[in-house]
Amino acid sequence: NVILFGETGVGKSSVINLMAGTEVALTSSNLEACTLETTEYSFTLPGEMSFCIYETVGLNESQKGLDAVLGAIEKAQQLVASVHAGGIDLLLFCIRGGCITAGMQRNYRLFFECVCEKKVPLAFVVTHLEQEDMMENWWERNEKTFEEYGIRSVAHACVTATPPRVMAHAAKRAESQRALHKILRDSTSSEHL
Repeated sequence: NVILFGETGVGKSSVINLMAGTEVALTSSNLEACTLETTEYSFTLPGEMSFCIYETVGLNESQKGLDAVLGAIEKAQQLVASVHAGGIDLLLFCIRGGCITAGMQRNYRLFFECVCEKKVPLAFVVTHLEQEDMMENWWERNEKTFEEYGIRSVAHACVTATPPRVMAHAAKRAESQRALHKILRDSTSSEHL
């Protein structure tokens, strides 16, 4: 069981499609969120294990007020409780390549520190890196900044989740899919929350 979370518009649904290898999640380039409720996706990596990934609604608490913050916390706790029997193997924190925002810090603290009490491994999925010559270079330039903010992970994937119809990024898309599959293989374990 994997929980994928992050702010609205960072590409969570596109990352789901990239991991699944087909379009299973609705995506949108509009300003409004396209994922309005936590959505469950199940798929099997080629020749390997099955995964259940829970995509959360976009968490942009600062734009929606205190009620939204409390609602987000409640929904996160309900999600963790609902999958508790099978355990949570991994948190995937989807962020957009750029700078560390207050919302990013709040989301990290909400899921990793508060809801999961630092007991579930967390991996970053850094999106929108198709303009990087080598996507991994983004992480090399920014890893220390995450550490300075006290935001840590057990793994990361620097990706582009552009749709398959964007042929200019086909090689980077394939590289991104391999990186995500590696995180799923390597970071999930028998220890659950």
